[in-house]
Amino acid sequence: MAAEKAVILHTGRRLRLRVATLADLDYIMRLEYDPANVPFIVPFDREFHQNIIENGQKLGSLDIIVETIADGEAVGYLLVNGLHTEQKEAEWMHILIDKKGQGYGHEALQLLKAWNFEDLKFHRAWLDCKEYNARALHVYESEGLKREGLIRETIITNGIYENLVVLGILDREYAARKNAGLEIDK
Repeated sequence: MAAEKAVILHTGRRLRLRVATLADLDYIMRLEYDPANVPFIVPFDREFHQNIIENGQKLGSLDIIVETIADGEAVGYLLVNGLHTEQKEAEWMHILIDKKGQGYGHEALQLLKAWNFEDLKFHRAWLDCKEYNARALHVYESEGLKREGLIRETIITNGIYENLVVLGILDREYAARKNAGLEIDK
């Protein structure tokens, strides 16, 4: 069987985003169920991700691999939903960085914003984040996402109700950051 050709979505200084393939399934599952990540997300099972990889384009969802340009090493994974909405509004469901503390989270978010707003011409992108995930909230807010609300006690983890913070960014907010030199250049 021939190797699948990589579909590159956007490229930055050190990283690029590419559409995940079935060969990435083990990596995605490892990241989702990593004990360092599980407290902060709602993980999905292998069948869910296989369906996204095989049918996501039709469903308006994508599993995306964040990898280094230099050697193609995977350093993270993203799950994006809402790619077919009339409102041109993407939901960033999972943003998981494997190699923490190296600025990859910031660059991955900048690439995701550039892809959403420059390539797809979307109007808005949003995500939710567990209220106690201070590290992620810091990265999201430093990358221009604004807190839009708090959904109180909306999910249960280990029998405990948890709050989600909703954050979003509009195309004009992204454009202002780009004009101020706060985003990556193509």
